[in-house]
Amino acid sequence: MKILFLDLDSLNPDHLGCYGYHRNTSPEIDRIAAEGVRFTNYYTSDAPCAPSRTALMTGKFGIVNGLVGHGGTAGDLKLEGADRQLMGELSRAGSLPAYLQMFGGLKTALISPFAYRHSTFSFYAGFNEVYDTGGFGMESADQVTPVALDWINRNAASEDDWFLYINFWDPHTPYRAPESFGNPFENEPIAEWLTEEVLERHRLKVGPHSVNELAMDPRTKSYTNQSNPLFPRDPGEIKDMADLRKMMDGFDTGIRYMDEHIGILFDRLEQLDVMEELIIIISADHGENMGHLGIYGEHSTANHGTCHLPMIIRWPGMKRGWVDEGLHYHLDLAPTIAEMLNMPAMPQWSGTSYAKALKEGADCGRDYLVVSQCAHVAQRGVRFGDWMYIRSYHDGYHLFDKEMLYNLREDPYEQHNVAEQNIDVCREAVYYLTEWHDEMMLQSNDDVDPLWTVIKEGGPAHAKGYLKSYVHRLEETGRGQHVAELKRKHPREFPEEYAATRQSIEQTIMMRMFTRIVQKS
Repeated sequence: MKILFLDLDSLNPDHLGCYGYHRNTSPEIDRIAAEGVRFTNYYTSDAPCAPSRTALMTGKFGIVNGLVGHGGTAGDLKLEGADRQLMGELSRAGSLPAYLQMFGGLKTALISPFAYRHSTFSFYAGFNEVYDTGGFGMESADQVTPVALDWINRNAASEDDWFLYINFWDPHTPYRAPESFGNPFENEPIAEWLTEEVLERHRLKVGPHSVNELAMDPRTKSYTNQSNPLFPRDPGEIKDMADLRKMMDGFDTGIRYMDEHIGILFDRLEQLDVMEELIIIISADHGENMGHLGIYGEHSTANHGTCHLPMIIRWPGMKRGWVDEGLHYHLDLAPTIAEMLNMPAMPQWSGTSYAKALKEGADCGRDYLVVSQCAHVAQRGVRFGDWMYIRSYHDGYHLFDKEMLYNLREDPYEQHNVAEQNIDVCREAVYYLTEWHDEMMLQSNDDVDPLWTVIKEGGPAHAKGYLKSYVHRLEETGRGQHVAELKRKHPREFPEEYAATRQSIEQTIMMRMFTRIVQKS
């Protein structure tokens, strides 16, 4: 049994040909989709990077495993506690590669710098071999492909059973395809929905990774419009339609460049007579907001744009050219592989198998999904029917409404919040959210919801400490009208003003109490 897993960071499925994109970004990926099963409603349970990959590897939702953010207590797995054994759960088939090694006898190998990038070294658990490509996730495909080819040349044909996990990073900002690659799309239009009217509406929005501030600088804790001369494809802001085209071209060129390198791997596997028997899984850690909610080039919300994943599985002997429209989580992959290989499912897994979709084309999707994001914002979303419901607990300075609702059939890019017009739909979503939360807390080994840990520790990692500098930027750029609302929603970010307000209120209360006492006497 030979399995190749391609984890393509920040890949929005809407920008792939096999998902209906009008540009030819992905001929190699499309070819595999035509030979296998393509899933259209596949979502990460926890976004972005570290929470998603941790949920995938452990088979547990972030609310259960504890890792939901990119910093603070919730940037690490929950401790196993007093019942931890000499070998912890991750070693005892508690990670996907460890499970494949223990129950399937597969040699497991990882080509990725991801664990070092986010200090999530639990990601290494269960891999026999680990190859860190050394760029902390800033690699381009030409740095990853040679390492992958070397492993393939040494192992693909000589080893009978293996699982090879490869990370490519090119769709992630900053867009890094070499200038020599050119722009394959310079004469092709961008998506029709991205009009001047849409851009003008987005220019009125506030928050990081909006058209006014595409970049962020963690050194100075600031959101900026500064582009990096090392990455000329990546704009710092979108002032006009030319900049918008540059943004889309950068993303699409990164996908096409990566796709060509994937083709190089496929060619070598064919030369080694391995391709025909090979199971190929193509997915991502998360999608990418490319105009969704007015956000560009970032995976920063618990919405369709961020959490919707590509998932393509070509499994020899199973369905070919099939499209599955059921609702699935990415953590459903582990129990699916287990069923496909006639191996036992682990009792701690939260996922459910969709093996029948691969074998028979059967509908085995869920009724609804709950997705979470706690690195840029603190949100949970509910995906059901035509709807995407989003509830914000910390808005990451976007001034999002507490409740947002989008009809994805009519509004797939999440431009029009229709929550007020669909109160009953929102109530249904909250019911699903509550049911899911109750179930997850029963599965957890403690009574802690890590989303609230993130909030109580000062907010999401990519927002924590950024508001003061952002207020200055808003005032300097003529958008100071938003400052009062930001301060109202996030008073603890301004401790002096917050303390003064509390003191004033307490003095008023004391004065009124004193007045009442005097009047009664």
